[in-house]
Amino acid sequence: MNINNPIIPGWYADPEARTYEGKHWIYATRSFTEYTMQMNLDAFSSDDLIHWEKHEGIIEMADFPWIWRAVWAPTHIEHQGKYYLVFASNDIQSNEETGGLEIAVADRPEGPYRGYLGKPLVDKFIHQAQPIDAHLFKDEDGTIYLYYGGWGHCNVARMNEEMTGFVPLADNGNEIFRSITPEGYVEGPCMIKKDGLYYLMWSMGGWTNGTYRVAYGVSDSPLGPFKNEGTILERQEPIAEGPGHHGYLHLQERDEWLIVYHRRIIGDTEPGHRQLCIDRMRIGNGKIEPIIMT
Repeated sequence: MNINNPIIPGWYADPEARTYEGKHWIYATRSFTEYTMQMNLDAFSSDDLIHWEKHEGIIEMADFPWIWRAVWAPTHIEHQGKYYLVFASNDIQSNEETGGLEIAVADRPEGPYRGYLGKPLVDKFIHQAQPIDAHLFKDEDGTIYLYYGGWGHCNVARMNEEMTGFVPLADNGNEIFRSITPEGYVEGPCMIKKDGLYYLMWSMGGWTNGTYRVAYGVSDSPLGPFKNEGTILERQEPIAEGPGHHGYLHLQERDEWLIVYHRRIIGDTEPGHRQLCIDRMRIGNGKIEPIIMT
C-alpha cells in the first residue's frame, strides 16, 4: 500500500480517524488563520486509504446558534448505534465567554450532525485547561473517556452511557475531571491501548510553525500517570515540518497502526497552511518508535 502524502488537496488540520464497517473516516478542521472562516467541519471517507470522498459541512450549525467562530479539532465515537462528534467552538479565553467543547449526534458517520444538548458539553476552564482539542477513547470494557485540553493542561473525564455528560472516574469517588498533564504537553491528546498498556500522545511546540511535534507516555491505567517518554514525530528535512495534532487507524487484519496527522511545508509561514498525511506507526512493548514521514 503506497499512500501519497498529503492524502487530499487543500488546507486541513487536527484529524481524527476512525474505521466503521470496513470504511475509514477522517474528521478534520478547515484550516484558516481567520477563525471566523472556520464555521463547520469536513469529513473524508475511503475504502483503500488512497482514494478519498469528501463530505462537506457535516454539522447542522443552526443547532448551535451561540457559535460564531473557531469550529475545530473534532473527535468521534460510535456508541450504541449512534455516532457522536465532539468539537471545539469559539476559542474561549475565559469562563465568561460562551463556547468550549460541543457534542453532536448522527445516525451515520457522514452526518448530518445535530445538536445534542442545546448547550456546550464543557464550557469552563477546569484545572486550567482550555476546553479544546478533545479525544474520545473507548476502552475494551466499553467505557468511554474524554481527553482534552489546551494552554498546556490535559484533563480526562468519563462519559456517561447517554453521552450527555460525565460520571465519577472511580465508582467509589466523586472526582469528575482529573488533570493528567505530562511534561511538555501543549495540546492535542490522543490515546491508544495495546496489549494492556495505555499510550497517551500529545502535541508540543507551536501550531503556527515548524516547532510543532508529538511526544508520548505510557501507563497501565487510562488515568495515568504519563511520563514523557520522548518525541516520536517532528520536523524532518526535506519532507515537512510542524507535524502534530493527530489521530490513528488500526488495520486489524494486518495488526498495522497508522498515524493520521497534519504537517506544514518547510518554510511556509502562513499559519493556516496545514495538510493531512498518513504514515506508519510502530507501537508495542511500552514503546512507540520514531515515525518516518513520507
